[in-house]
Amino acid sequence: MPKTAITLGAIFALAVLGASRKVWAHDGERILIPMRSHLSPVQKLNREGVEAIRKHNFDRAETLFYRAYLYDPADPFTLNNLGYVSELEGQIDRAQRFYQLAAEQSSNANIDLSNLKHLHGQPMKAALVQLKDAAMRVNRLNLDAMRMLERDQGFEAIDALKRALAVDPSNPFTLNNLGVAYESVADFDNALRYYQDAASSRSKEPAMVTLDRTWRGRSVSSMARESASRLERKMRNIDPAEAKAIMFTVRGVYAENANNWTEAREDFLHAYALYPSSAFSLNNRGYVAEREGDLETAQFFYQRAQRAYNSTAKVGLATRLFARGQPVNAVAGDSNGKVDDALEVYSRERKQPSAPVELTPRGGSPAQNSNPAPEDRPQ
Repeated sequence: MPKTAITLGAIFALAVLGASRKVWAHDGERILIPMRSHLSPVQKLNREGVEAIRKHNFDRAETLFYRAYLYDPADPFTLNNLGYVSELEGQIDRAQRFYQLAAEQSSNANIDLSNLKHLHGQPMKAALVQLKDAAMRVNRLNLDAMRMLERDQGFEAIDALKRALAVDPSNPFTLNNLGVAYESVADFDNALRYYQDAASSRSKEPAMVTLDRTWRGRSVSSMARESASRLERKMRNIDPAEAKAIMFTVRGVYAENANNWTEAREDFLHAYALYPSSAFSLNNRGYVAEREGDLETAQFFYQRAQRAYNSTAKVGLATRLFARGQPVNAVAGDSNGKVDDALEVYSRERKQPSAPVELTPRGGSPAQNSNPAPEDRPQ
């Protein structure tokens, strides 16, 4: 497909598990223009917007489409094109709303301009029906998966992308995105495999939607190739046991956020067994002890987490929102402080004065000891 095609190929850079660059991609929607002998102001603005997109002047295209929207908020072509520019900006929820409105308002007006030649001259309503094919289903699943990743739902994103891959097993965008999704849950082996598969496709389809504008227009296969190289370097510099511990840690956080404590506990204990010197493993081991009411043990692990070799590493995924982006030692210190407070309260409660215990002195008379009253018996 030529680089000037008005097809959405999206690349999103995701900061997951640290500051390393991740690449996200998906196939796209089509920009459509109605065919008329005499263009109305709305049609003229849409045509100018398409030409602006062909020249990669996305800001001008957005302005033109919004001007068309002010003329006629119900025009399906304008709504479709606003959905496209919303995806260019990474605003997926808004894009999907525009696409839905475009489908609801679709008419029998003929299409004048489209990146797909077989759509030229066809009614828009019929074209939208045609576009609900395998490619469109794959695109929608990729969009859904991206939204899940933005909400830290990595495993759900993987499920959606696998459904997309079942429809089109060779789709380079889906392959690349599976690499992103698996990397988000620290499954580096699978992430590398999918990045390499996307790179080996040698797809020339351009990436038109990026959070980093400098990535626009590059092929998805080249993006995947760079992601694979970056991940390979990362994997060479990390201990295999540590890599597995990270994976179990991430799984545990996902499970805890899904209120599945049994699975979360097992994952945290696995991570600690694999790599007990990591601040993350130690902190989460302390969390397990705290959840089980063993405050002294929790305190012990939180203190060790504060002194661990990687205690200054920043938290990515967490069970508490405030912890994200904070150094592990700060999070462990906060937890340790709360445990200290709980132990102090517990200690004070144990020291509360109670009624004195009355003991029968040795050598008391038989009359006194033969039948002691209940309050005089040893406690």
